Amino acid sequence: MTTYRQQSSHWGLFTAADTPDGLDVIADPDDPDPAPLLRSVPAALDERVRVLAPHVRKGWLEGRGVRGRDEYVQVSWDEAIELAAGELDRVRRTHGNEAIYGGSYGWGSAGRFHHAQSQIHRFLNVIGGYTRSVNSYSLGAATPLLRHVVGNVDPIGRPTAWPVLAEHTEHFVCFGGIPAKNSQVNSGGISRHSVAGHLRRARARGARFTLVGPLRDDLAAELDAEWLAPVPGTDAALMLALCHVLIERGWHAEEFLRTHCEGFEEFWKYLSGAADGTAKSPQWAEEICGIEAAAIVRLAESMATRRTMVTLSWSLQRARHGEQPLWAGIALACVLGQIGLPGGGFGHGYGSMAGIGVRPLPYRLPTLPQGVNPVRQFIPVARIADMLLNPGQEYDYNGERRTYPDIRLVYWAGGNPFHHHQDLSRLAEAFNRPEAVIVHDPFWTATARHADIVFPATTTLERNDLSCAREDRALVAMRQVVPPLGEARSDFEIFAALAEKLGLAPEFTEGRDERAWLEHMYEQWRQNFDPGLDFAQFWEIGRLDLPGEPDDQVLYDRFRADPDGHPLPTPSGRIELFSQRIDSFGYADCPGHPAWLVPEELQVPPGSGEFPLFLVANNPATRLHSQLDHGATSADSKVHDREPMRVHPADAAARGLSTGDIARVVSATGSALAAVLISDAVRPGVVQLSTGAWFDPSAPEVATCIHGNPNAVTRDIGTSSLAQGCTGQLTRVEVRRHEAPPPPLRAYDPPVESG
Repeated sequence: MTTYRQQSSHWGLFTAADTPDGLDVIADPDDPDPAPLLRSVPAALDERVRVLAPHVRKGWLEGRGVRGRDEYVQVSWDEAIELAAGELDRVRRTHGNEAIYGGSYGWGSAGRFHHAQSQIHRFLNVIGGYTRSVNSYSLGAATPLLRHVVGNVDPIGRPTAWPVLAEHTEHFVCFGGIPAKNSQVNSGGISRHSVAGHLRRARARGARFTLVGPLRDDLAAELDAEWLAPVPGTDAALMLALCHVLIERGWHAEEFLRTHCEGFEEFWKYLSGAADGTAKSPQWAEEICGIEAAAIVRLAESMATRRTMVTLSWSLQRARHGEQPLWAGIALACVLGQIGLPGGGFGHGYGSMAGIGVRPLPYRLPTLPQGVNPVRQFIPVARIADMLLNPGQEYDYNGERRTYPDIRLVYWAGGNPFHHHQDLSRLAEAFNRPEAVIVHDPFWTATARHADIVFPATTTLERNDLSCAREDRALVAMRQVVPPLGEARSDFEIFAALAEKLGLAPEFTEGRDERAWLEHMYEQWRQNFDPGLDFAQFWEIGRLDLPGEPDDQVLYDRFRADPDGHPLPTPSGRIELFSQRIDSFGYADCPGHPAWLVPEELQVPPGSGEFPLFLVANNPATRLHSQLDHGATSADSKVHDREPMRVHPADAAARGLSTGDIARVVSATGSALAAVLISDAVRPGVVQLSTGAWFDPSAPEVATCIHGNPNAVTRDIGTSSLAQGCTGQLTRVEVRRHEAPPPPLRAYDPPVESG
């Protein structure tokens, strides 16, 4: 009899069973809008791309070779543990724990125990600490900036709830859109996909939608949005012009600016041109953005006469000077004066994840304690290549002058930096500098191919766990569906073996195995919130629907009602349109107020120069980051095995391109092969190539990546001296047909020594 077991993923709940025909996956029947990504789940068990046993890079054993271009030899678990423990012990004793970089990312599993980031941090803390990273690739610019401007990250974590928007918002002005594909996923799991339904309800009630962005399908067609497609990277200029119109015509909220905002006078000096001689008028913005001045005025008038929600996509701040469109968007909402009103104001990240716009649960959830890291050294996460290549070099970050540590060992468990990072050739060079690289990975990703020691890690289907998220209302027992493939072990088992080798097993495991840890985490959670079931009862039932407060929150409603009684945690207690603290840093690339700063991508006019086109490297619709790129949903989107790239008909005609052609995309950084898909859903002068195709540098004479990973052509540079965030969203390229037959794809071929 086939037994279906409940599982959870970042893209939804499902049940699965190992059948004679392969893994059968069934979406949760109570989910109103299941994610199509579930079709790819069976590919997690594809042995052709799995790391099935411990492997060591052949050249590392022999004292030669280059990471990323070497073969691997299989070794026993005992030998792999011995080698890894020896390297960890050597580095920490010779160079100190600061010389160990603990890399990870949070999307490896929806499970809270087998959460790779928690596991690796706990282990490295037990052995004395490590150099860590702060912030994320998704929000590298936003997190530091918001803490200066509004005092915290509530616009991300506690924005106005979707039901409030569906009922009250009259005009959604969506900078970067609200892409349905992104709202299909949520860190820690999602039991109900509801974003599309809320948007439909708002539209049925009569709400207007304006999409501001280069991709027309960043808002669902059924919302009938007006599409304004500015030149990529110019959103801040458009927002400043909207502010200028509102103030100049007396449509602004003068009282709100006086009572709830700090620094409006300085901001107006800049907008009016009193500070620099240039008024930030619609006519000024038209020359920069390509949006007619009259259209800017019409949009400003509509926003001023309707309850308006300014939505700011995470994509806006993943570019040079990415702090500015976020800050200018907040300023625009301040000028409108609707912050704190139901359906008005602003939010950062609607549509970026399913959990944005859902009230977080008012109690903690089961998590694995990570311990305390005694090493104080850290880097902004997107500066890893800088750190590895430039030990001892000074850099600016958030008002500090910091120094990159000298990293001798990189330990990575969970995540794939050869997906997230920019300029992958430079990252490959950086990964060749440390003395040792250790990686846990279920698959032969590019990160695994740049390791010296590769431990085969299990997937969620091969272990037991708990799934939960603060923005979801379900605690789920994730029951093991299949035995571990090959010799794979969980991250916990791998770290437990290393801890034992280093004489620290009691500190790491606390005497618990997987089952005991799950029970311990659950029972610890029950001390704060008791659902009335002990662990055995919960595990038998398999799921708890968690009570929470109604989704009726309005961002800054108490602050609006009483700014003195409920001040924001900023120096002024107000929203800072001018930040004296940021201004005191003296950063030319991030002044003390929102500003239009010309990025390098616009120092040559669009449509001209060696690289006339803008490339938008957005999140994919067919996978989560690079996960399961070989799965059915992702594979079905490929053309001639390459990642599809959308090109506007006019740009395609000018280059003699047709749908289905293989094209070579070239930038000042590198090159990639991609398959052409002609579409008028992209702005003229723009090509769109999603991230996540597994990096394939196997034919460097043809292209840096022959599979279509856009980070082969993006620049590895920070957003600004303030945040040093990721800038991978935009770059300038040229596209030409690749005339020769494309080389065979090697991204999924294991680099294992034959025989």
